[in-house]
Amino acid sequence: MEFKDYYQTLGVGRDATADEIKSAFRKQARKYHPDVSKEPDAERRMKEVNEAYTVLSDPEKRAAYDQLGRGYRPGQEFRPPPGWDSGFEFSGSGFSPREAADFSDFFAELFGRIGSARAGFQPGESGFAGRGGDHHAKVLLDLEDTFQGATRQISLRVPKADAQGRVALETRTLNVKIPQGVYEGQIIRLAGQGAPGGGGAAAGDLLLEVHFKPHTRLHVQGRDLRLVLPVAPWEAALGAVVQADLPAGSLKVRIPAGAQSGHQLRVRGKGIPGNPAGDLMLEIQVVLPPANTARARELYEAMAKDLAFDPRQQGRA
Repeated sequence: MEFKDYYQTLGVGRDATADEIKSAFRKQARKYHPDVSKEPDAERRMKEVNEAYTVLSDPEKRAAYDQLGRGYRPGQEFRPPPGWDSGFEFSGSGFSPREAADFSDFFAELFGRIGSARAGFQPGESGFAGRGGDHHAKVLLDLEDTFQGATRQISLRVPKADAQGRVALETRTLNVKIPQGVYEGQIIRLAGQGAPGGGGAAAGDLLLEVHFKPHTRLHVQGRDLRLVLPVAPWEAALGAVVQADLPAGSLKVRIPAGAQSGHQLRVRGKGIPGNPAGDLMLEIQVVLPPANTARARELYEAMAKDLAFDPRQQGRA
């Protein structure tokens, strides 16, 4: 996927004000609108102009785009890093993946996951009786937090436009109670932490969408956890009871005799807590001890002589 320089598309500088962006859009629209343009690629160019204006005219999307796009050039190969949009506080209903599909793949990758479809926001939900609008943000938590529950201090970046329409990021910090058993994609609703209401009406809510930071050993799949479990060759061949270390404590696991690398074991109820709790999926990985001493080499040589084992012949007729 190629990086798109929306500022270049509109012909404005990165410090352009909101009025300058609007003026540049109108100028480009007069030039490329298919109803009046004589340009051979007018329709394509007009789509590019509309997409650029959609991002740069929105203070929140512009702030996120500015932070993500630093150092990239137009046409450069680009993939947003995982969790790039975590900690940004957005308002409004945003774009569903279907709506984002009307723009480029670049736009859909960045903004198709931000908004109503992702954070549980329903259009019109916060527009009654002057109630303030709901805000939403993606937050990254440590996997350990879901096992015991925790209170965490979370900082959110809030895009604000000044009187000239230039966007800057302000930071607000909240103490958030993380419930035990929280899972990937779950929404934590903070009442009254969204946009203020009008005429004395209630403020909107802040919807925090939970994601987990990458873990060194565990992989999350819904409420299930996956763990690669290293075992010694004799443990795999003869069977053994070994220890698996988890955030909630250690767990004794029985390895069946004859286990091979890639063999999977399911331990029910030892994943993320819940009702029901998730499962723990263990993938066996047989690890060979190094032949880095005379005794180790002697043992390997004895195995090679006495076992007469050829793994390349296994499974052949």
